[in-house]
Amino acid sequence: MNYQQLLESLTPEVYENLKRAIELGKWPDGKALNAVQRETCMQAVIAYEHKHLPPEQHTGYIPPKPHQHCGESDEEQPVTWKH
Repeated sequence: MNYQQLLESLTPEVYENLKRAIELGKWPDGKALNAVQRETCMQAVIAYEHKHLPPEQHTGYIPPKPHQHCGESDEEQPVTWKH
């Protein structure tokens, strides 16, 4: 089984277990994740979320702030200079 096939076979349950292992730093049996395992789990979680979840449900999602262009306000605002 190659990496792509493995990612495609992830179930919601496996996804949740991987997330939990990353959060706790250990597997369900109590053994610690090493750095390679943690990185691989994070890659799998990100790939799963990209394929199955809307962006606002992705790990680390930060909602965009509405952009306000200069001069959009109807109120006149004084210019202040900072030294």
